[in-house]
Amino acid sequence: MNERHIVSAYDEDLRQLETLVSEMGGLVESQLATALDALVQLDPDTAKDVIQRDKIVDDYETRIDKHTTEMLVLRQPMAQDLRVILVALKLASNLERMGDYAKNISKRTVTLSGTTNVTSAAQSIKSMGDKVLEMIKEVLDAYARRDGELASTVILKDEDVDRMHTNLFREFLEMMTADPQHISLGTHLIFIAKDVERVGDHATNVAEKIHYMLEGSMPEGDRPKDDRSSGILVDAAGGDTQS
Repeated sequence: MNERHIVSAYDEDLRQLETLVSEMGGLVESQLATALDALVQLDPDTAKDVIQRDKIVDDYETRIDKHTTEMLVLRQPMAQDLRVILVALKLASNLERMGDYAKNISKRTVTLSGTTNVTSAAQSIKSMGDKVLEMIKEVLDAYARRDGELASTVILKDEDVDRMHTNLFREFLEMMTADPQHISLGTHLIFIAKDVERVGDHATNVAEKIHYMLEGSMPEGDRPKDDRSSGILVDAAGGDTQS
């Protein structure tokens, strides 16, 4: 095989890798959106579909892992091409975890499907989820377009998600304190809200990896964080304090 054919085959390998990552990202975005809709509607059948489709997400990670391994062994890439391949591997790992959180949300939706008084809380969680979905869409666009500036805006948006999570955590704790019969419901809602917040964290991880892929270094400074849920205490009268 002459040099031109070798370069052409290598370029095709890179295109296939990018396609796999983009397809996996689109699937994960759809999984989370569907999981949130199922939660709001308390639709166990739709939630079960999300759970079943998680295997497809896992299969994508396996395919990307295999593809990147073959490229590293056969092509022996250098410099930026090496970063592109390694970052694709990292992105697949983060996307797989995001898919797991969508599955976890759906499992709890199945559990809550016969419960009342969930609508308002579910809508609040979905509002945070919509912000996270926006982050996922933008970070996938940043990857496809090699847009470092767009990736940087995603990193900043994670702070908004943290604030929303803190408010939800406080709201659900107060609900549980006001009426002990809501303890089981409130516990599930707290875990669901945390799952959504963690998807935002992974979207931010992806944005940071894109920055590394393009610039050869991680973003400077600490990642903005504003999740204060670990410092919230709720007293027996239903009031809260921030430690």
